[in-house]
Amino acid sequence: MDSSVATQVSARGCEPVVPEPRGPLSSAVLSTLVRQPPGGPLPLHEVAHSDPYGEDLQLALYACYELHYRGFGGVDPGWEWDPELLRLRAAMESVFHEALRGDVAGGDSRDNLDRELDILLAEPREPRGVSQHLRRDGTREQLREYFAHRSVYQLKEADPQAWVIPRLEGPAKAALVAVEYDEFGGGRAERVHARLFADLMAEAGLDPTYGRYVDATPAVTLATVNLMSYLGLHRAQRAALVGHFAAAEITTAPTARRMVDAIDRLGAGPACRFFYSEHVEADAVHEQVLRRDVIGGLLDAEPALLRDVVFGIQATGLLDDRMERRLMDCWREGRTSLCERGW
Repeated sequence: MDSSVATQVSARGCEPVVPEPRGPLSSAVLSTLVRQPPGGPLPLHEVAHSDPYGEDLQLALYACYELHYRGFGGVDPGWEWDPELLRLRAAMESVFHEALRGDVAGGDSRDNLDRELDILLAEPREPRGVSQHLRRDGTREQLREYFAHRSVYQLKEADPQAWVIPRLEGPAKAALVAVEYDEFGGGRAERVHARLFADLMAEAGLDPTYGRYVDATPAVTLATVNLMSYLGLHRAQRAALVGHFAAAEITTAPTARRMVDAIDRLGAGPACRFFYSEHVEADAVHEQVLRRDVIGGLLDAEPALLRDVVFGIQATGLLDDRMERRLMDCWREGRTSLCERGW
């Protein structure tokens, strides 16, 4: 499939298929969605017994969130605001949020914030991450796996962050909109970053259809996307979303440089290379804008939100690290990092 086909697939805006359940929570949610609303009571009691980072809860949460994006093929749009689904989603969000709060260090001072931002800018002493591996030793098949993982977010890149726009004001709002404008192609449809990733997928021999690889995506990857959706959908989490966005943009440019090297080494093709080279240039600028104007502007207006900004940065790092460990552990053992049912 070439990039022109990817463009056609992207332009059709295909609704993703309903994924396969992975346990009682996701089974309850997905079996509900294939019926007509309204729905009945859902198994709230299962939430307390579920692993907050586990396959079942993360898929159930992902399915609930997807109703606010493009939905699923054949699923009634009315489910988006169904009271029972929202009640179950809130219970799962509470468990997820509490787990994240318990697993990060936290911090409520400017020194804490500056330290977290400086950590993001520091290159690791030991080359141990996914992009370092792909640049040095990775195979083409591992590169394709990584693209499949990333597709769950990249095909909706910058969409979750747009929810924070009406919740900001003044300099923070203006600066964040400027960053989002770049993410959405600067007014050019062919330069929208999600579109560029669809072109990358097609060139790599992957299906660029939105949501195609959800069934292949493990919970550690779904959780990285669910965090963005959770923070974006809740006004109370607006500062955490700003922290998340800053963390994502600050770390993207150095990662993208390594990915350009990996793509050159593996001969992945010009569309693959262009996606990452575009991020090297754009996100190096975004890092300064987000740190100085978005975070700075937000905290000048609402200094009490500093703790939430730090949480957003730390939670993003926590989940990204868990995803990277999954990939590296699987590859060291000579097996796929994806769920084979959808790959």
